[in-house]
Amino acid sequence: MIHVGTCGWEYRDWRGVLYPSGVPQRLWLEEYARHFSSVENDGAFYRLPSPATFDSWRERTPEEFVMALKASRFLTHIKRLKDPQEPVHRMLQAARGLGDRLGPVLLQLPPTLTVTPERLDACLTCFPPSVRVAVEPRHSSWWTEEIHALLTHHGAALCWSDQAGRPINPLWRTADWGYLRLHQGTARPFPSYGRAALRSWVDRIGDTSGDFHVYFNNDAGGAAVRNAAAFADLAAKAGLSVSRPRLQPGTDAE
Repeated sequence: MIHVGTCGWEYRDWRGVLYPSGVPQRLWLEEYARHFSSVENDGAFYRLPSPATFDSWRERTPEEFVMALKASRFLTHIKRLKDPQEPVHRMLQAARGLGDRLGPVLLQLPPTLTVTPERLDACLTCFPPSVRVAVEPRHSSWWTEEIHALLTHHGAALCWSDQAGRPINPLWRTADWGYLRLHQGTARPFPSYGRAALRSWVDRIGDTSGDFHVYFNNDAGGAAVRNAAAFADLAAKAGLSVSRPRLQPGTDAE
């Protein structure tokens, strides 16, 4: 199953694209979940929500909804993966409120963090087997056989990343599931992705098996909403099993 969504949902310029003008911001998650069955919660990166907030997100979304969680920058950018036990435990304790809505946890590493296998190993060891973890390194020193083997050992997915319609890291398969983030396309209106770029990612995923989480981070002007819908449509037409959005690609919300 391919789970398709966006990185976050609280964007004011999505009014008229996803959110009708009469829907208040406090109901945007419910409206989002009417159209998409998955989201990456990147707000947790800036501030870890309270357990009560996670509880409310579970109650406000349907049973099949999946919420991926971007790990706190305290763990990845401030601690830089040092002494991970406490921040990982605190994050998972708070996120327990999501119940079966909890999807993968994303560890996005800072671009200045060079390869540190020992820190990554210690961090991944803190996660129970029931929690899927994706890792998004952003320094070229991480592309080693040692890191490939380490991710595979833990069953952690290397996060595939796109910039300007092209992969910016190796397309390793280190787990029986996958994770893809699309940051910025080159089509108009900027920063949209064109259909050729989207189709290239459908083809890459089509060559793999297992669950795949696909999230669009090009939020400006609602590009992520339109691209996520178009991507899901292309994946379905390619015969892939996809959590298909209820929003038609290239159209505004009704």
